[in-house]
Amino acid sequence: MKIALGQINPIIGDFAGNAAKIIDYARRAKSQGAGLILFPELSVCGYPPRDLVERTSFVIHNRETAEHIAAETQGIAVICGLVTPAHAETGKSVMNSAALLLDGRIKFVQSKMLLPTYDVFDEMRNFAPARSQVLFPFCGKQMALTICEDAWNDKHFWNRQLYSVDPVESLVRAGGNFILNISASPFWVRKRELRRDMLATIAKNDRVPVVFVNQVGGNDSLVFDGSSMVFDREGKVIAQGESFEEDLILFDSDTLTGEMHEQIAGEEVSIYAALVLGTRDYIRKCGFQQVVVGLSGGIDSALTAVIAADAIGPENVIGVGMPGPYSSEGSINDARALAKNLGIRFEILRITDIFEDYKSTLRDVFKGHPEDVTEENIQSRIRGSLLMALSNKFCALVLSTGNKSELGVGYCTLYGDMAGGLTVINDVPKTLVYRLSHYVNSRNPVIPKATLEKPPSAELRADQKDTDSLPAYEVLDAILEDYVEDSRSAEEIASSHGFELAIVKDVIRMVERNEYKRQQAAPGIKVSPKAFGYGRRFPIAAKTDI
Repeated sequence: MKIALGQINPIIGDFAGNAAKIIDYARRAKSQGAGLILFPELSVCGYPPRDLVERTSFVIHNRETAEHIAAETQGIAVICGLVTPAHAETGKSVMNSAALLLDGRIKFVQSKMLLPTYDVFDEMRNFAPARSQVLFPFCGKQMALTICEDAWNDKHFWNRQLYSVDPVESLVRAGGNFILNISASPFWVRKRELRRDMLATIAKNDRVPVVFVNQVGGNDSLVFDGSSMVFDREGKVIAQGESFEEDLILFDSDTLTGEMHEQIAGEEVSIYAALVLGTRDYIRKCGFQQVVVGLSGGIDSALTAVIAADAIGPENVIGVGMPGPYSSEGSINDARALAKNLGIRFEILRITDIFEDYKSTLRDVFKGHPEDVTEENIQSRIRGSLLMALSNKFCALVLSTGNKSELGVGYCTLYGDMAGGLTVINDVPKTLVYRLSHYVNSRNPVIPKATLEKPPSAELRADQKDTDSLPAYEVLDAILEDYVEDSRSAEEIASSHGFELAIVKDVIRMVERNEYKRQQAAPGIKVSPKAFGYGRRFPIAAKTDI
């Protein structure tokens, strides 16, 4: 029998739209000879629904939508993810489930056993775990239907298992000879390789085919890359879907041969594709058509503007140069050149007079105090206010342009350059910003050479350079990666890199001191194993020993 994978991009809560997409893909698969099609985890309602599952109407819509899909897809079996009632006296009231739709009705339901509660996952908050799982027969096979995390506890792959049970192992022991895994597994760098190795290990060790269908698209900070795969009993990939695109993939369940669609390869290429997809879906799913980007002539705003233009088209991007008393003519020219190269609208709003009005208003209050970072931040906040004014007037989302290095140490201004609805590159360290920018220019040299070569500067005081306040970015980013992503101590970081311990401790103090800023920042797009945001939860009012 031919089996299809419907790698779709659902919108959370859009039951009608998600159902229409599932029905369309099912009918297309049927027309190509498929007898079964699998869709991702919670594809009926979109993943992650978070606390929406606490609304009774939301749960009811899941069931009603699944029944509607069943009625509209007769002639092909459909497996899709949905929220179902838990029917238990204690614990959470709903479950993360998969339903087999056959002959116009819901034929079989299996619920998720392993509920992840780490990094960006918090499913124990919302769902009750299944106490057991069972097989279902289909096309002469004993199907072992699992949901995402259910497959992430294999003792042959992980040095340390997170859970006391392994649903896949239990189902195989019960006679399962075909593993189905419907997933909403988010992207981060090297995640696809990890998934491939893990699922191949299961296939090889259990001597069973493994089918993995993954969600694609952006939902808030998360990007799902798709990259669905099918493995034979030797752990070889025999069918696969595209990365970062919706796709329909077919394979033969008997001969274990299938369609091999091209996947994006390479770190910079993959990260860039994730940022474009995450930006596009955030903008569109939030109901915006246009964006506003402040263009300083620097590398961060340049990369953000390029991503925005690729995401929603240059005709929908408004670039704004806001030169102040310390802005160089070169930076203004670089911003203008970038806008011309991208074909985006470009406006100049000069802030020097506004800045002088601020200083005049505050002169008596500030009497006796020299100018310092206060006046630097005023310039940034003027720019933030102007961008938000354009946002209000043109119904355009402001894209903040700060990177992970700056956000990590607080080298950014609340209500200034942090203003906006999405920080596109807030999980991209400065050194990676340069790598991505060089990748962009390798396709089409839109970022001016001067932007790539000049020393980074906020241009908020005379002759300012980022290195006046921070270590070199090569040093800073190495420290942040070890501390933020790997939780290494200052001593371990200094020893492994040969850095001065005092520098490492200074950086760590900046990280700890600026948690309050990060918790007020606009959401960003996660592309690393540990991003700032709801996957990294630290107290603000706390004393931390360095």
